[in-house]
Amino acid sequence: MSENREQTGRRKKEKEHPGRYKSEIFNWGESLISVLIFFVVVFIFFVRLIGVDGSSMYPTLEDHNVMLTSNWGYRPERGDIVVLNKESFWNGMPIVKRIIAVGGDEIDIDFDTGDVRVNGELLDEPYIAERTQKREDVEFPQVVPPGCVFVMGDNRNGSTDSRNSLLGMVDERYILGHVLTIVYPFEKIGAL
Repeated sequence: MSENREQTGRRKKEKEHPGRYKSEIFNWGESLISVLIFFVVVFIFFVRLIGVDGSSMYPTLEDHNVMLTSNWGYRPERGDIVVLNKESFWNGMPIVKRIIAVGGDEIDIDFDTGDVRVNGELLDEPYIAERTQKREDVEFPQVVPPGCVFVMGDNRNGSTDSRNSLLGMVDERYILGHVLTIVYPFEKIGAL
């Protein structure tokens, strides 16, 4: 009878305390799945990784940089770098530009001096590659319609942007997100 009790007691202990090896694998697997679910949710609903294609934002962003962007609770503001997508422009591919003016602002560009003015004030633009000399088919001054933005690349003379009527004033609904930071190349992480 006492042998029976000992065997029953051992079986209970084995059930209550599974082997260490099995327990650790299960815990690691459970943790890994939780982390993966977290990242999937974050990258679906909150942020995106988007690559730069071209030199229109040089020197701020370079070709093949990878950026972390978000549209969560975003309201466009002057100076923000945004990723946008307009079907009539660049085959509907996402592009990266800087917001120069928002709805209600008056934008004026003097191509002889390279000056850009918003609401009569000269912009301080330490981020541009060179002064704005490139003319397109949009005449200035222009007033940005409500719900729209006027965007330009930092490489002003190597960028096709809102100065071209194919892009023109961009409806805020076309903004996929604003750039939070550079994530690749690694030596540029956080730079903007």
